[in-house]
Formats: sequence, structure tokens, C-alpha cells
Amino acid sequence: MTTHILTTRANFIDFMGHALEGNGMPPIAGRILGLLIFDGEPRSFSDLATELGVSRGSISANARALVQRGSIIKVNMPGDRQDYFQLADESFCVLLQTIATRMRSTSQAVQGFASELPDDATPHKRLDGLAVFFTAMADGIENAAKTLNQRC
Repeated sequence: MTTHILTTRANFIDFMGHALEGNGMPPIAGRILGLLIFDGEPRSFSDLATELGVSRGSISANARALVQRGSIIKVNMPGDRQDYFQLADESFCVLLQTIATRMRSTSQAVQGFASELPDDATPHKRLDGLAVFFTAMADGIENAAKTLNQRC
């Protein structure tokens, strides 16, 4: 790889660490995902630890979380006893569904607060509007997931 590509790769991996952290995931999980997206090939457990400069325990915990979310999968390589990880085929759909679920949950929570207030109270109307906003966002994200991949 050229120096420019290596720099872009490093910047993308760091960016993904920050992006997932903003969505409630540890930065290492984002960096693992970023590396797997950029490289597009399975990487061994020990390669991930070395490449990202983190402990094997950190790779283990964060890879497990990404597997549970459906973002990455564990694969076996013939004749090799190490664990390998790669981007799941539907990882982008899973990410969109996770965001949509969070939006629906937020909508329901806000609607719960609104329901505690009289219908004619001004705060009730604003909270109700916010709940509708989060529901509309969830609907839009689910539509984007369907557009991205009909299997979502």
C-alpha cells in the first residue's frame, strides 16, 4: 500500500473508533470494525491485537460484542487453530436496525413522559412532537436498511 493509502486507512480506523463511541460502543470496537471494513479480509485475533496496539483481552471483549451485534462473524481457516474475524455480510443492515431500535425506544420513553402530563399542557405537546420525531427517524432508518439490502 502507498503511504497515502496507509494514512487514509489509519485515519478511517480512528474515525470509526470515534463514530462507534458516539453510538455507545467502546472505541476499540469501532477500530476493529473500521479495520475489517477497510481491509475486507478475515483477520486473526492476534493480528487485530498487534495491528491496533491493544491487549488480547480488549480484542476478545470487543470482538465478542461485535459478533453479538451481528456486525462481524468468527470464521475458521483450514489448518489454523486461531480465531479469525471478518465483516458480516449484513453488518450495515444490522447497524441500521440497531439505530432504528434505539430511536423507537427513545420515542417510547419520551411518549411515556408526555402521557404523564395533561393533554392541553404545552410541555405535553412538545414531548409528543419529539416522540413523533424519533418514530419518524426510526421509520426512515428502517426504510434505508430495506433500500440497502432487501434482506434487512
